[in-house]
Amino acid sequence: MTPINWSLLRRSIALCGLLTWSAGLLIGAPAHAELYSLTAPGTLGRPNSVAYGINHAGQVVGYAATADNTNTQGFVYSHGSMTSLGGLGGGATSIAFGINKAGQVVGQAYTANHVLLHAFLYSDGTMTDLGTLGGTYSNAYGINKAGQVVGVASTTGDATSQAFLYSNGTMIGLGTLGGSNSVAYGINAHGHVVGNSGSQAFLYSNGTMTSLGSLGGSFSSATGINKAGQIVGYSNTANDLTRLAFLYKHGTMTSLGTILGGASSAANGINDVGQVVGYATMITGGVDHAFLYRKGSMMDLNSLLDASGTGWTLVQATAINNQGQIVGFGIDPLGHMDAFVLTPVRRHETDEDGHRNCDNNCEELD
Repeated sequence: MTPINWSLLRRSIALCGLLTWSAGLLIGAPAHAELYSLTAPGTLGRPNSVAYGINHAGQVVGYAATADNTNTQGFVYSHGSMTSLGGLGGGATSIAFGINKAGQVVGQAYTANHVLLHAFLYSDGTMTDLGTLGGTYSNAYGINKAGQVVGVASTTGDATSQAFLYSNGTMIGLGTLGGSNSVAYGINAHGHVVGNSGSQAFLYSNGTMTSLGSLGGSFSSATGINKAGQIVGYSNTANDLTRLAFLYKHGTMTSLGTILGGASSAANGINDVGQVVGYATMITGGVDHAFLYRKGSMMDLNSLLDASGTGWTLVQATAINNQGQIVGFGIDPLGHMDAFVLTPVRRHETDEDGHRNCDNNCEELD
């Protein structure tokens, strides 16, 4: 296998390769929106990085280019410092997708000599190969506070790939909704898993995989789930005219629309107070803009930056924690693709049901 390259990784950021579609529902930002300060986590020696996950302590994970620009390595950013996770068995390339409250990290790495791509769990300074479902490939996308890991792995002979749950040292396949392939992207504190099987978003709970339906089109995928069981993702609309972010709760899938000037959207993450992040593809130019959805409104995060974000274009928001901190990637003032961390300037907010949001002094919800 050839080493992971930047063009491949940039395409993988979309999770399932979202396309630019025709115009969707437009939603504007509130007049008195909260502002965010921007921090760049830094590099592993060379520009180009992406942040994928953040826990409630503010620890951030993702990947960054190495100094010689020949590899990318997963990182943990904590207390102002970025640390490389290395690779599996002497391998030099890795990517980190998720981190839990305890600081355990999951992702994917090449084994020695760039032979195989396997899911890993990084804990207490050690990267462990999680194996596969009998094939040669696996990738871990999410981890909950109990250390349960979800992702995708190939079966014997690499004939199919299946969503997996890794718990207590054992990886099990979660099956499909009738097709040959599935992938799991998120898991909450109760062990409920979400992802995609064939062309359908699913929820896996108590040993059963259930379709979540769609927004009327032929495809949907679930990317995140919070403690309350609220699920986010993206779905085609009727007649597959466009693809929009959704929120699924109480058995109903609801479109979140898109930002002003957007053609389509996709949700990547949700916190425990129901705030959603993702990205919208703009009608003009087909470029992506990161968004935040809260209190019934989808807002372009580029319009919510204070002076610390001058010169940045935020492309995708990938995760949000219970403190309201948001991570993702964008184009920095020098034109490089780099990770960002957004921190709310003020914290005075309640969720859509009137419950107090978690600010800097409140108890963690996780």
